[in-house]
Formats: sequence, structure tokens, C-alpha cells
Amino acid sequence: MRENKKTCPTSIGGQAVIEGVMMRGPKKIAIAVRTPSGEIEIDKKPVQSLTKRYKILKIPVLRGIIAFFESMIVGVKSLMFSAKFFDLEAEEEIPSKFERLLDKIFGDKIQEALIYFSVIIAVAFGVGLFIMLPAVLAGFVNRFIAHGILATIIEGILRISIFVLYIVLISRMKDIQRVFEYHGAEHKSIFCYESGEELTVENVKKYARLHPRCGTSFLLIVMVVSIILFSFISWDNIWTRLGLRLLLLPLVAGLSYEVIKFSGRSRSVFAKIISIPGMYLQRLTTREPDDNQIEVAIEALKHVMPENREEDKW
Repeated sequence: MRENKKTCPTSIGGQAVIEGVMMRGPKKIAIAVRTPSGEIEIDKKPVQSLTKRYKILKIPVLRGIIAFFESMIVGVKSLMFSAKFFDLEAEEEIPSKFERLLDKIFGDKIQEALIYFSVIIAVAFGVGLFIMLPAVLAGFVNRFIAHGILATIIEGILRISIFVLYIVLISRMKDIQRVFEYHGAEHKSIFCYESGEELTVENVKKYARLHPRCGTSFLLIVMVVSIILFSFISWDNIWTRLGLRLLLLPLVAGLSYEVIKFSGRSRSVFAKIISIPGMYLQRLTTREPDDNQIEVAIEALKHVMPENREEDKW
């Protein structure tokens, strides 16, 4: 398999969805889904980040905070688009009282409201499981040790362990395994594009499925950055500590974005070292795709590629 040595980093990124791939380019977002009939359905829309509308938001770290929340919203929208092709039974069901209430409150805006609600739930779940739970568990341990720094290290180990265990458990689900195969197709097609080769199934198959700019790597970097930042917070009061963790989360996301951005565009030894843990974790979150899945990823990528490569700077 090709090692992807000579590549030109791109700003294009993506996400695996249900039987498909979402790609986001400098000016467009495209979602390609393999429908039950075997056809590839494409949804393409223009996109412009807030960081391009307001120059002040391009400040390092701040741009990472914006990018994190924008990616969450785009990700949920993409999943909802792909799900509609495989949720036929739900369409025949009579709406519940709760659904009718939501429809009455939000009207035509209900779809948008559900998207933002889903993002809030997803962030709350992640914060609770990977940030708050390890802090609470480490708080119990802190009662029996002399140094707070040791409790912070234990908390970090717990956080990463819970995260890896979560990945291992969901990777055993058949539906998730399919998503991970599309995840691999996304990475391989982006590597092929970065290498300047024609986007064909045969060319894409030659490339690796592990990519330094992957969201999995980003989440792992978030874990590490949070360990470093949270080590400066006192263990005197657990509620104060938990509150400060919540306040610092945007900063953690912003700093992590800068780290992943550096590792994705740099070819230095230091950048490679930073990428190693995330690349190993991607062995769990990506799988080798088949030709049909690669074809879907290629279709999504082709619809977001800029006409001028100069517009595609990472």
C-alpha cells in the first residue's frame, strides 16, 4: 500500500454517514449516499464559514472553536440526510404527541431545531462521559493521595481509557462497521486527491486509510490538551473544578484544532510524533472499504473540489 509521502495538504475534509460520505470543501459541501436501489444520491450545497465572513474570527484558537461547532452542525445535517433513505418504517408511523407538539411550536423550522437540539445532546453526552465522569472518579481517588498532580494523571488515564473502550464497543456493531468502512474510503480518496492522481477506484485503493487530520485524531488530541490544561486547576473543590472544566472546553477545542492543523500540514518529525497516537486509534475507527464504497467517496469529493487548487489551502 502506498505510504502517501509526496502529498499537497488540502483543506477538504469529510465524514462517514449512513451508507455514504460527506465532503466539505472551500466553498461547497456534498453528501453522497448509496441508496437501497444501488444508485448514488448527491446533495450539494454552498458553504461559507463564519471565519471567512468575519476576519476577527480567523484568530488562532478562536477559529478552532468556530470550526468545531460548525463541523458538529454540518455532521448532524449530513447524518439526517443519509438516514432518510433508510428510515422507511418511521415514515409510516403516526406522529407521537411529542412530535406533534414540536411541529406546533417550531412549524417549518422544526428540522433546523432538531439539528441544533441533536448537537446540544451530542456535546452534552461527550462532555459528561469523557470529561465530567473521569473528573468525578479521580476526585474520589484524590482523597487518598497527597499530590493533586497525581490525581490529574489518573483522571487523564481514565479519560483516555473510557474513550478507547467506547470506540472498541461501538466498533463491534455491524452498522457502525459499515460506517467505518466509508470512513476509510473518505480518507483514501482524500489522500489520492492530495497526491495529484486521478480519482479512480483503482488509484484510491492504493492509498492508506489512516489520515493525520481525522476527527478521531482530533478527539484524542482534545483528551491530551485537556489533561495539560486541567492540571493547573486545584482539587480543593470538586464542583469548582467541574465548573472550570466546562468553561475551559472551548479553549481546549480551539487549541486542539491548532494542533491538528499543524500536524496535518507539516512534514516535520515533531508533527509525525504528534500524529502517531491518533493514527493508531484510527485502526479502530476505519476499515478497508470495498469498490462501491470508494466510488461513493469519490463522487462526494468530486463535487467539492475547487477549480483552482490555490483556493484549497489548508
